[in-house]
Amino acid sequence: MAPLAQMAGRKVNVAYAEATGSFLVLLGVAQQQGFFQKLGVGVQPVATRGAAVPRLTGETPIGLIGEPAALLQAAAGAELRIVASLSSIKLSGHLVARHEIKRPEDLRGRTVGVRVLGAGIWISTILALEQLRLDPRRDKITILPTGSPVQILRALEEGSIDCALVSVAQSRELRTKGFSILLEDYPPDISSFAGGLVIAKSYLAANPDVVEKLVRALIEALAFSLAPANKAQVMRAFKTSLDIHDEDTAARNLRELTRRPYPSREALAKMQAIMSAHDARVLRIDLKDLIEDPFVRKLDESGIIDELFAAYGAR
Repeated sequence: MAPLAQMAGRKVNVAYAEATGSFLVLLGVAQQQGFFQKLGVGVQPVATRGAAVPRLTGETPIGLIGEPAALLQAAAGAELRIVASLSSIKLSGHLVARHEIKRPEDLRGRTVGVRVLGAGIWISTILALEQLRLDPRRDKITILPTGSPVQILRALEEGSIDCALVSVAQSRELRTKGFSILLEDYPPDISSFAGGLVIAKSYLAANPDVVEKLVRALIEALAFSLAPANKAQVMRAFKTSLDIHDEDTAARNLRELTRRPYPSREALAKMQAIMSAHDARVLRIDLKDLIEDPFVRKLDESGIIDELFAAYGAR
């Protein structure tokens, strides 16, 4: 293993989707608290903005991204591995429409905005429409890639889309402006998508020590984030990473984080099935080849995860 001083010079770019995914707070916390630097790894976050999937490349071989984005890249031929699944995101948020759309059936023939086709917010939106017994194909609903949550909100207000799945805080704001809330309550525990640490296969083979330290730093950020004593610092990370300013929304995001972040084949299979309606190639992915969990397993079985949670007083 490389000496610490040598590893400190080994900086790596990490791709992420701007302001999307509760797991991004872990990146913010790890940076603010110096967890990467403490382990001798330099991390440079690289934001993907607008209606695009964060992609792993030779220059950016690591992604802190929604696992649907990883499936889309694998379906297109990219060789990558999910080494940690940091969040399990349940269906949430409110389906909000323009004021003239009062009932679910009024959405037929309309346009619904999502961040990008086939990825995490798209999956959540499809599941939300299913709750209203709507099907985009049958009901001629156009799903339009629109960009970040802020861009989706702006498009809804400007009228370039008719409906979108937005956060509870955004829904409250839109309600005061006369927008219709078509859906705000769900059956409990409908899984939508997961967010994970995804590594290009070639980088993983050449730098397993760096990957191990990234996983450990993010798990330490998780333990830090779940400790009540660190609430103020964690809220600061929510503001900078996800533009979340209210404590209720932050608390909901924290509940999505995974204490033992093993990648789940079962969860990936559910995402794969939903995504196949957009891109049938995802069904050709052998999920067992996509998962690489020895890094989490080593930290778990050695007791390090429990030690970190105990040290911070995480709940």
